[in-house]
Amino acid sequence: MCSTFTLAANPPGIGVIGRGKIFCQKSVTTSKQKISFMFTGKSTEGILQKQTDAHVLEILEKQYSPANNISRGLDHDLCRRNKPQIDAVFLEEAYERCRQICADNAKTYYLGTLLLTKERQKAIWAIYAWCKRTDELVDGPNSFCTSSADLDRWEERLQHIFDGSPWDMLDAALTDTVFNFRLHIKPFRDMIKGMRMDTSKCRYENFEELYLYCYYAGGTVGLMSVPIMGISVKSSASALSIYKSALYLGVGNQLTNILRDVGEDASRGRVYLPQDELAEFGLSDADIFSRKVSDKWREFIKQQIIRARYFYKLAENGASQLEKASQWPTWSVLTMYQKILDAIEENDYDNLTKRAYVGKIQKLSMLPQAYSKAHSTSMV
Repeated sequence: MCSTFTLAANPPGIGVIGRGKIFCQKSVTTSKQKISFMFTGKSTEGILQKQTDAHVLEILEKQYSPANNISRGLDHDLCRRNKPQIDAVFLEEAYERCRQICADNAKTYYLGTLLLTKERQKAIWAIYAWCKRTDELVDGPNSFCTSSADLDRWEERLQHIFDGSPWDMLDAALTDTVFNFRLHIKPFRDMIKGMRMDTSKCRYENFEELYLYCYYAGGTVGLMSVPIMGISVKSSASALSIYKSALYLGVGNQLTNILRDVGEDASRGRVYLPQDELAEFGLSDADIFSRKVSDKWREFIKQQIIRARYFYKLAENGASQLEKASQWPTWSVLTMYQKILDAIEENDYDNLTKRAYVGKIQKLSMLPQAYSKAHSTSMV
């Protein structure tokens, strides 16, 4: 997984202390208190940063053109091909079906998409629908039947989407989006790698392993989205830093999902929490499966929430560099997703027997705050 912790040569704010424990010495002020961020795990020096750069740079080589501020998502020979001709009425219906999938399955995310321009809305819905169908292969009602060969066929089908030969209506919406915004196929392929992990792996020994999964399952969504959101022509930040911020938002969202769904995942026999960190707090899988919410569990979850919030903090750096019309929607997702972490705290860190929930009225009440942040951090 890609990471934002620049561990190589111990850069400012990051220290390696003790037996491979990584501490971010930088403090940030939240609405509740001033906190320091702690990261534990047997991390090799620089490995997280190298993973981040490797994933992002491969995409940037083909997807971002500073000359005209657009992304070049496909290989040059494919880009030169004419956009496939798909019936306009058929496409509208396809995008509507994508919208419905997003509305039904990702209410927080969907609310943020409603703030986008129309063309961006459709593109994000198409991406979401594909991601949801991909996830259903390993988490859906028929996931017990999914084999490696099924994922191979799904990846072949993805290539057809990018080649302009969609198999069905939902694929057609993504094909249209791919050619409208010139998306690159790598983040989509990487998400399928995450699904492959779900078919063979249900434990994560340390945060390095978990972070790789979070990149595949969540960070990829951020990378898919940058060409849709657009980078402001006024931005002085590098494309690399903006793409990294998008990746961190996706990782933060995935970590939040993990913390929200601990009980649900346990019912499937899966534990998406670092095993070494559980052990440091005197915990094990047995505590999770017994749904035992102890003081040790509360302290452990507190630290996991700190980590998730840190990724959101990193994501803020890129939100203000996007095109102006995309900043409010992005800040809305940033703000609303963090509210899920607040809800876990309000449940006294019981995410074993309770599922953190943020009501629609609460979400709507956060939109003015997100709007204010978007305008206060926007480039002049």
